Amino acid sequence: MLSKAIRWMIFSALSFALLNVFVKHLTNFSVYQVIFFRSLGTLVFTIPFLINQKISFFGHQKLLLILRSLVGFAGMGLFFASIKFLPIGSAVSIRYVAPIFAAIFAIFILKEKIKFLQWICFFVAFVGVILLKGFDPQVSNIGLGLAILSALFTGLVFIIIRKIGAKDHPVVIVNYFMVFSAIVGGVLAIKDWIMPQGLEWLILLSLGVFGYFGQFFMTKAVQSTEVNSIVPLKYIEVIFTMIFGILYFKESYTIMSIFAILLILTGLYFNTILKRNSRHT
Repeated sequence: MLSKAIRWMIFSALSFALLNVFVKHLTNFSVYQVIFFRSLGTLVFTIPFLINQKISFFGHQKLLLILRSLVGFAGMGLFFASIKFLPIGSAVSIRYVAPIFAAIFAIFILKEKIKFLQWICFFVAFVGVILLKGFDPQVSNIGLGLAILSALFTGLVFIIIRKIGAKDHPVVIVNYFMVFSAIVGGVLAIKDWIMPQGLEWLILLSLGVFGYFGQFFMTKAVQSTEVNSIVPLKYIEVIFTMIFGILYFKESYTIMSIFAILLILTGLYFNTILKRNSRHT
C-alpha cells in the first residue's frame, strides 16, 4: 500500500508544480479570483464523476469535510498571496515546512509516534528545502509570513484528511473543498474582478485541471497510509518547480541548489525506509 501511496504523492507533486507555475503568471489578478477559477475548473471534473458513479455529494462526515474545506481555503489563499511577494521557488520552499507542522499535529491529534531518526530525516529535508530556493534577499517579511501561515494550514489539512479516512470518497472530499472555495472566492473576487483576455482564460481554467489531479492524488495517498510516512514526499514539488523554472522562466541553479536536492531526496528516502522497517518490527 505504501508503494501506491508514494506514486500518488509524486503525481500530486507534479500537478501542483504546474499549478504553481501558472499562478505565478497571474499575479495581476486578485487571489480570490485565482481561487475562483482554480476551483471552478476542478468542479468540471468532480461533479460529473460523482453523478456518474452515483456517489452522494454530501458525504458521511460533513463537519470534518467542511472543516477541511475552510482550512484548505485559508492555506491555498495564503500561498497564492505569498507568490505575489516571493520568487516562486522561494514561496514553494518556505511553504514546505508543512510536513513539520503535520508531524507535530499528528502527535497530538492522531496519536502517531515519530522516531528520533525520522526527526533527523525531516531536519535534513528541511535544510535542503531552505538551501534550494529558500531564505534569500528577495524574501520579504510579508511573503515569508504568508508562506509560513500557509504551511501551518496545509499541515492541518493532512491531519483532517487522515481523520476522515476512507469513510468518504476522495472526490467527495475534493468536491467539498472546491465548492466552498468557488463560492467564497467568487463572492470575495467581485470587488476587484478583472476580465481575462485571450490566453489568460486558458491559463485560469487550467488551474482547475492541475489542481484537481494534485488534490485527488494527494487525498488518495494520505488516506491510504500514516501521515508521517507519506507527507514528506510533498517536498518533491519543489524539485519539479525548479525544473519548470529552468524550462519556462529560464532560471538557473547553482551547485548549492543541486546539493540541496540531494539533501531533500536523502531525507525523504531514509524516512520512507524507517517507516517501512517499523511496520515489520
